[in-house]
Amino acid sequence: MSAGERSPGGADVRRTTTAAETEALGAAIAARLGPGDVVLLRGELGSGKTTLVRGAAAALGAAGRVTSPTFALANRYDGGRARLAHLDLYRLAGLGEEDEDLIEEELAGDVIAFVEWPDPAIALLAPRTVLEVELRHAGDDAREVELRWR
Repeated sequence: MSAGERSPGGADVRRTTTAAETEALGAAIAARLGPGDVVLLRGELGSGKTTLVRGAAAALGAAGRVTSPTFALANRYDGGRARLAHLDLYRLAGLGEEDEDLIEEELAGDVIAFVEWPDPAIALLAPRTVLEVELRHAGDDAREVELRWR
């Protein structure tokens, strides 16, 4: 992973060239997070969002294999210094009351949450968001990762 650089918009831009480097970036992000924090993840399919969460989960000491929650909406991982919630809102066109209740339940307590495709619930997530991450394909296994801390 190359050192971060500052873009004109104030974002920290990183480049990873392997899945292991993307996981290491996730671990570095996790070191700055605490219970109640929400991280928004954006990027095309296959851009490394779940890989980044896998690294964060390992750094937090979360138990279990980290997989994309696309069809489950949310996966929870216990252990370590905080419970990790991994949400994927890709399949939601909008946010119904049941969806809102489920998201609120996932964000409750000592959880650190990573939310893929967050836009349907942005009004609910924005007040808790500490970091926005955008991952972009940069050829082969390389990724450009833009971090915008709030």
